[in-house]
Amino acid sequence: MARKNLLEGLADLQDDQPSVVSYPMRGAGKSLVRSLDELAKQADKYLEGEVVVEIDPDVVDASFVQDRLAQDNDDFRELVEAIRTRGQDTPILVRPHASVEGRFQVVFGHRRLRAARELGRKVKAVVKSLDDRTHVIAQGQENSARANLTFIERALFAKRLEDLGYDRDVISAALASNPASISKMLSVGERIPADVIRAIGDAPGIGRERWVELSLLVGKSANSEKVREIVSDVHFNVLSSDDRFLALYAALNRSARSVKKKEPATTTDKWEPRDKGVLVEMKSSGKSYAISMKSKNAMRFGDFLSRNWDALYAQFLDEVSKGD
Repeated sequence: MARKNLLEGLADLQDDQPSVVSYPMRGAGKSLVRSLDELAKQADKYLEGEVVVEIDPDVVDASFVQDRLAQDNDDFRELVEAIRTRGQDTPILVRPHASVEGRFQVVFGHRRLRAARELGRKVKAVVKSLDDRTHVIAQGQENSARANLTFIERALFAKRLEDLGYDRDVISAALASNPASISKMLSVGERIPADVIRAIGDAPGIGRERWVELSLLVGKSANSEKVREIVSDVHFNVLSSDDRFLALYAALNRSARSVKKKEPATTTDKWEPRDKGVLVEMKSSGKSYAISMKSKNAMRFGDFLSRNWDALYAQFLDEVSKGD
C-alpha cells in the first residue's frame, strides 16, 4: 500500500467514532488517596506565608522533568490574554538552580512563566529551596490539582519519574494515584515509544482505557514498522491530536474490537504507613483483587475498614460518576 493512502478518509474519523471521555483526575479516598481539593490545599502550602518576588523569566529554567506535551493550545492562548488583561494572579514556585549561581528552576507554573516571557514581563514567583524529591512531588500535586493534564501526559510524567529512579511511593504521591493506576500508566509508557507518543500529542479527548488498548496494539512486534510508517506520514501530522490517536488506532485495529490481554498476569503491590503499624499486600489478577494485612495494627485497621465499607464504596461511586 502506498504511504499516501494509509490515512485516506481519516479526516472524517471523528464523526464515525463514539465520543470519548477525558481521563478523570481521581482524588483519593480518606484511607487510600487524597481528594483534588486536598491536593490544591497541599500545593497552596508551598506558597503560603512566602515572599512573592518578581523575576526575569530569562533566568528561570524548566523543571528537570517535563509534564506537558501541548505547548501552544487554546488554553494557553487564553492564559496569555488573561495575564495581559489583569496581570498574574497566582505566583509560580521556583527553586535556586542547583549548579548555576543566579538562576532558578521552575517547580510549577510553567505556563505562567511562558506567558510572562511572551508578554515581556517579569514573572511573580515564590523562591523556595527544595530537594529533587520534594520538587517532583510538588510539581505533580500542583498539576493533579489544577492543570488538568491528559492521561498520556500523566503517564509520561510517571514514566519519567521512574526512569529517574523514583519509587512507586513518590510517583503515587506526585500523581495522587493508587498503585494500580500507576501500573497502568507505566505499562502504557513502556509499550508505546516516547517519540510515537509525542507524534500523537496530548490527545485531550482520549481516556485511559483507549490508551491501554492502543499500547497493546503498538506493543506487538508485527506492528512496529506499520506504526513508524503511519506516524511519519504527512497526512498524519496535519490531523488534530485526538484524530492522530484515532487514526493510528484504526489502522492497527482492523477488527474494530476492543483489544484485550489474553491472560493478565497477577500483580502484587504493598503499602505500609510511616509508623509501620500495618503492612497491606494487594494482589490483582485482572479478574479479582485481594487485600491481606499483617503487623500490630492489622486487626484494628481491618475492623476499621469493615465498619466503613459502605462509606468508602459510596465515595468510590461518587468519584466514578464525576469521571463519567
